[in-house]
Amino acid sequence: RITKIGRSFSRTYDYDAVGPQTKSVRCPEGEIQKRKETIHTIALHEIDVINSRTQGFLALFSGDTGEIKNEVREQINKKVVEWREENKADVVPGVLFIDEVHMLDLECFSFLNRAIESDLSPILVIATNKGHEYIRGTQIKSPHGIPIDLLDRSLIIRTKPYSSKDIEDILRIRAQEESVEMEADAFGILTLLAGKTSLRYAMQLISTGNILRERRRGEKVSPVDLKRAYSLFMDHKRSEKFLNDYQKHFIND
Repeated sequence: RITKIGRSFSRTYDYDAVGPQTKSVRCPEGEIQKRKETIHTIALHEIDVINSRTQGFLALFSGDTGEIKNEVREQINKKVVEWREENKADVVPGVLFIDEVHMLDLECFSFLNRAIESDLSPILVIATNKGHEYIRGTQIKSPHGIPIDLLDRSLIIRTKPYSSKDIEDILRIRAQEESVEMEADAFGILTLLAGKTSLRYAMQLISTGNILRERRRGEKVSPVDLKRAYSLFMDHKRSEKFLNDYQKHFIND
């Protein structure tokens, strides 16, 4: 920060007209002091590793993290709280995403319940496609296979089935990510197949249809390629029907 307090004595004669409010002062002497603020972004785990190993900062590069004692974590947490109170640090919470959360057992859910109570805990995002399910390892039935106390602390996002427009947009994004050029009619057929079978199966037909397009040396994936791929590879519904029709021809225990 620079503050003007007056005009130097040595420069007084450089000006013919000087107002009465102008103040002449001596030039400051000595070294110029500079204050520089540096912001470092570091994870709490990295601070734990640095303070739990004898080699300190080098432990991050050696990969020798090992197990970190609870005493070290508690000391680091107290220090971080002090830094926050002194405005020396800001804590930016991370995001922990757990898919298929119904696969966790009761002990894991208990750990998550205790972990999210901490001020330094990350934002927890969990996902599942289960309805009323038994909690893993117990005979307790709960919505989505998640304990009620954890559900009570959660904000549940309402979902709804995809519309035809949503499915087509998803398929277009998938084709773009796989660098596959498709005709406009091909997306319409894929959308119908996704509604009839599943969205995952329709996505798989993009790559298989592209292989068939390369074999016939075409420029874009056409509906003919998708129909050929559909006839070669079955979805789970047709596979289940095939097993039921020819069950007696298979070897069963």
